[in-house]
Amino acid sequence: MPPGYVRSIRLVTQPAKVFATPGVGLGAGFSEVSPSNTWVSRCPPDVGGHPTDVPEARSALLLTSCRSTEGVKSVPVAHASVEIPLGHGTLVLETGKLAKQAHGAVVVRYEGTIVLVAVVEGGLIPGRDFFPLQVEYRERTYAAGKFPGGFIKRETRPSTKETLTSRLIDRPSRPLFPVGYVNEVQIHATVISADKENDADVLALIGASAALHVSHIPFLKPYGAVRLGRVNGHFVVVPTFSQMEESDLDLIVAGTDEAVCMIEGFAREIPEAEAGDAIAEAHRQCQLVIKGIHELREKAGLGPKELPPAPPADELAEELYKKHGAEFRETYLTAGKKARNTALDAFKDRIKGHYQPDGDAPPKYTPAQVSAAIGTLRERIFREITLSGTRIDGRGPKDIRNVSCEVSVLGRTHGSAVFQRGETQALVVATLGTVGDEQRVEGLQEEYSKKFMLDYNFPSYSVGECKPIRAPGRREIGHGMLAERSLKAVIPPGARFPYTLRLVSEILESNGSSSMASVCGGTLALMDAGVPIKRPVAGISVGLVMEKDKHILITDIQGDEDHYGDMDFKVAGTQKGVTGIQLDIKIDGITEPIYRGALEQAREARLAILKTMLGTLNAPRKDISPWAPRIVSMRINPEKIGLLIGPGGKTIRAIQEETGAKIDVVDDGTVSIAGLDGQGVEEARRRVEALTLEVKVGAIYDGKVISIKEFGAFVEISPGRDGLCHISELDTGYVGRVDDVVKIGDRIQVKVIAIDDQDRVKLSRKALLPPPAEGEGGGDRPPREDRGDRGGDRGGDRGGDRGGDRGGDRGGRGGRGPHRGRD
Repeated sequence: MPPGYVRSIRLVTQPAKVFATPGVGLGAGFSEVSPSNTWVSRCPPDVGGHPTDVPEARSALLLTSCRSTEGVKSVPVAHASVEIPLGHGTLVLETGKLAKQAHGAVVVRYEGTIVLVAVVEGGLIPGRDFFPLQVEYRERTYAAGKFPGGFIKRETRPSTKETLTSRLIDRPSRPLFPVGYVNEVQIHATVISADKENDADVLALIGASAALHVSHIPFLKPYGAVRLGRVNGHFVVVPTFSQMEESDLDLIVAGTDEAVCMIEGFAREIPEAEAGDAIAEAHRQCQLVIKGIHELREKAGLGPKELPPAPPADELAEELYKKHGAEFRETYLTAGKKARNTALDAFKDRIKGHYQPDGDAPPKYTPAQVSAAIGTLRERIFREITLSGTRIDGRGPKDIRNVSCEVSVLGRTHGSAVFQRGETQALVVATLGTVGDEQRVEGLQEEYSKKFMLDYNFPSYSVGECKPIRAPGRREIGHGMLAERSLKAVIPPGARFPYTLRLVSEILESNGSSSMASVCGGTLALMDAGVPIKRPVAGISVGLVMEKDKHILITDIQGDEDHYGDMDFKVAGTQKGVTGIQLDIKIDGITEPIYRGALEQAREARLAILKTMLGTLNAPRKDISPWAPRIVSMRINPEKIGLLIGPGGKTIRAIQEETGAKIDVVDDGTVSIAGLDGQGVEEARRRVEALTLEVKVGAIYDGKVISIKEFGAFVEISPGRDGLCHISELDTGYVGRVDDVVKIGDRIQVKVIAIDDQDRVKLSRKALLPPPAEGEGGGDRPPREDRGDRGGDRGGDRGGDRGGDRGGDRGGRGGRGPHRGRD
């Protein structure tokens, strides 16, 4: 294609979702709009092309355009920055300095944490029927002065934290693009500095909103975002990592000036009213951020942002509604997802046959246009049915589908449950492991380990589809983490239950809110495994249909209600309060009465579901599965870890081999002993305890005689530690020889009776023996040799007054010699 070539592209769809503003939102190659429904494109010289008719699906206008944006110049942006007091510090937004070839770029700084966010717009691809927003959040390890772990010393696939944050940015951003806009848009958020005290995820959210607002991309309005914690009953705005350790709330809210557009929150069972207060406070803080984003665009010299006008009505969709609306409504009310979809497919085929008859004459509408109009009709009928107070399956707004539960469904697993709600079915399996099974997590913070994990799998057969089988995607990771964090509040601490816990949720059927089914099934699986959870947790999703000044909240939404409705508000919690909240919307936001009403409606449904769950299993089982390892946990002096391990691991290996137990030692002195044989675990515990416990007066040990002397026996009370049991402490009676009582190798029980200032241990066997019976005395002494005549009645014959006759200073004791037989 020669330089400067201009081509026209004929519209081939109904104008229902068309928006047109010269130079705005038309893709990088579009420059103007002609008055005859013709887009004019100026393509780069190196891109080939020809006029193409492009089909369209589900009421979104699709246009063909140049696939390359090479050579397109961004609008000049002056260097500008703003400072926003927020929380304990100052939020700084800066643009026009870094990444100037991006269509919008903002650096967000809070204390020592810095995130660079850049956005770019691509062109249109023929046949696309969705908005291809791509969000990539990445944490560079150099930001924290670290090297990546492992053999490959560079960042590779995104971590779970990066994936979840990418989803966090996508959720409030996507609804704020115009309906029908299908250009490719990419948001790149990169953490380039991390102070290890302030999380970068909310900064990336703010940066995405600001970068889109300073770009030419048609982004309807900026949103603000903030994290809110609660310490000692007081809200903390932008809490640090250390403050979050003490917080009973971790809430992220994004919102526009008028409404809340995203919520991600987890708590330790806080009441619904308090959760609503927290959301309201976070939204107030968001408005401070929005004010700063507007100021940044103004300082950058960009002026007010031009936005596309509202799209006109779809003529074909209007025609279908008038001719077939009543029939479609009746068909749509068919009971059962599968039967309903079959009936709707038959209706769709009949309509297509009418508008695209066989013959030589070209049809008035393309197949894609007819499909899009039917999609618009389906959405309209759905919303009318729902706003009337009934639903497509006949339920009322607050009605929950039938719930059933079953536990212990798998023989050899440690715990299992099937949770069914309507046509959504989750099989959740619990596995109990040891300290060695903990998951090590590496990121910008210090490495840490997780003792509780929940993985979520969503195979395509769960919705009756045949698709390629691949690794878990962002949706699976996000749903799994939502369920995991919703249950985390009731997981017992390691000191009480020293197991590593893993739940896996297999979604076998899906027709609405499988993540909340995973929460319910996860609770039952944990209880079935004997995990002493604090309280059972259930979850439910509340939907919304809103038209102008009218809206309705619907409990327990199914697939169509999620797809054609305006909100998916998931709430998990116990009888006491909320443990998890996640809000996704398709409109630009919800107001305070709506989210407070959704919280209350979710509470009512949650309590009803909990009643059914507890009717199946009302408490955690008292004993864990016979197939699960037996674990005991104990703490030792960290200075004795080396003694337990031994040279080259010799000591700990010997204990493990002899008892069959597995021993894990943590640097803080925590020792976990696990094994399938309870006796082996107990023996290993005894040996570790004997080896490492501090010797104290009064303690009793099962010791081994390792040496015998004339004055007593040395007894080993723990490996490497022995004490002396004096001959006088061996027995309650007279002991003439030590080996009359004990021999080398004997095991005897001894009690510590003293520890001298040189840390020498004095032991007693006698202290643990029963006292002799009355009259037995101390036992018979051995016979003595003849001592001669001792001088009658021991009177005067003993040497007068025992003075001088005793041999002066008693050096030789001669005065008593003749009478004692001691020469």
